[in-house]
Parts: sequence; C-alpha cells; structure tokens
Amino acid sequence: MRTTVLGDGGPVVGRIGLGTMGMSFAYDPQHRDDGSSLEVVRRALDLGANLIDTADVYGPFSNEELVGRALAGRRARAVLSTKGGVRYDGREFTLNGRPEYLRSALEASLRRLRTDHVDLYFLHRVDPLVPVEESWGALSELVAEGKARGIGLSEASLDELRRARLVHPVAAVQSEFSLFTREFQGDVVPFCGEHGIAFLCHSPLGSGLLSGRYSSPSDLGEDDFRSEMPRFAAQSLAANARLVDVVRSVGERHDATPAQVALAWLLAQGEYVIPIPGTKTARYLEQNVEAAELVLSPEELGELDALPAPLGARE
Repeated sequence: MRTTVLGDGGPVVGRIGLGTMGMSFAYDPQHRDDGSSLEVVRRALDLGANLIDTADVYGPFSNEELVGRALAGRRARAVLSTKGGVRYDGREFTLNGRPEYLRSALEASLRRLRTDHVDLYFLHRVDPLVPVEESWGALSELVAEGKARGIGLSEASLDELRRARLVHPVAAVQSEFSLFTREFQGDVVPFCGEHGIAFLCHSPLGSGLLSGRYSSPSDLGEDDFRSEMPRFAAQSLAANARLVDVVRSVGERHDATPAQVALAWLLAQGEYVIPIPGTKTARYLEQNVEAAELVLSPEELGELDALPAPLGARE
C-alpha cells in the first residue's frame, strides 16, 4: 500500500488505516464476532493498513482488550492509537479531562492493550470544565515518560488546537471527515497540512452511508447505535441515497464501489489526510485498502465536491 507519515517526523503508516470501534461497540451488536475481528486486525497488518485505532470507551474497554489480543506477537508491526477522556456508563457519555484521570486512563489502556506504550494517544474530547492546556500538559508528561510516542486531539476546534500547540506539539487530529461531513475542511484540515499534523478521518464512509448498503432503517441491526442518528431516519435515508447514487456513478467508471470512491476523495485532500474506516469483515477491509490505489480525475473530484450536504445532522 502507499504510505505516508503520521505527523511531522512520525512513523510511516499506510494511507488507509483501520478503525476498530464497530467490532465491539455501537454498530450492529447482534453480529459481533471476536474471532473474525481478530483476523481482520491481523489481515490489516498484512495488507499494510498498519495504523490501528481504538479507544477505552469502545465497549467500554472490551475493544482495547480485543486489539491487544489481535496484536499479541505483532505489536512491532502496528502503529497503535487509542484515546481517553470520555466515559460511558451504558446510558450516557461524560467527559473527564483532568490530568490525574488521563494518566490513570492511559495506564489502564496500556494494560488492556498488552503494551508498554502507544504510538498515538488522543484526548478523545476536550472537557469544557478543564482548560485544554491542563489536559494537554498532562499528556505531554506521558510522552516524556515514553508511554505515548505522540499525542493528538479528537473533534477539537481550531482554537483548541492552536492553544494545545503552545504547550506541546500536536502529532495528529482525529475528527469526522467524509463526503458527507466537511465541517472541518475549511479550517482545521488546512491548518494540519500547514503545520505537519496528521488528520485522521473517523467515519470516512459517513457511518456506512457512503457504502450504499443502507436504504431503510430496517437495514440496521437490532440496537444499532446509528438508528438514533438523524441521517439514518427513513426520510433522510431516502434523500441521502440519491447523493450516494452520484458517488456510485463515479465508481462505475473505475469498476469501484461507492465506498472506494469516498475514500479516494479523502486521499486526494492531502498526504496528511488518513482515513481510518472501520469494518469487522475481511472482504470490506480488502476493498477499503484497494481504494488507496484509486485515482480520481480533477473533473470527478469536482463532481464530488459539488455534492450538497446530506439530510440530517451527523449525530
């Protein structure tokens, strides 16, 4: 696979990584299969998709344990990313960006991941009750101790990113970015490019919408988290399917799927932009990796740029 660098002076990673959240959390819980998921993580390494992304809140905790098992004996081949600062009690999410909590969260993550360090540790969300400088200072201490090789911010504003950089270098930003979610495209994404910061795109397929596999709420499994998302309401799905048809028509010119086109569009935004699509199926993993070789023409990129926003908020 084509490669890039994870931030200024960071490790070499495949142009497409692997997000593991859906293996253990939020998406289609009735069809979880840890055995299959373990093989998908290992297959990703074989294919060059060596950036493996998880978080302590996925499960919570069980996804990190799964990734730790998958990387046993393979840790050196992976560029491992996890996150802390969000808690989930089965009913609601809460934020905790206090320095003492972030330290304990990373140390617990290392135990679950069966490693003495992660390559990238994200503040999963900025806690509005804790100045970002305080949270970031705590993470910088963990870098100094060798427990994290680099640190990043997830879903942060440009102001928060700038403030954090005054305390310690930002290796990466991770936020939702796709043909269907472009809110960071005008400020944070170009700022990252200007300052040698990797931009990891979570939900690069619009939580699956851009795969073209969802046309009705009934297509979602029981207790699937996406059933609560406005874009997956019946009226929204019908409208958004027409946008996917445009993406599909571009793919047909290349014998590519809509998902591959959506990933190729992201790759065209800059070498520092790294999609991390999630899947628990080897076939879809392989298709995602193949998207790294798909080159869209300037005319096709313009056609995709012109797509209107989808119907419904992203969350």
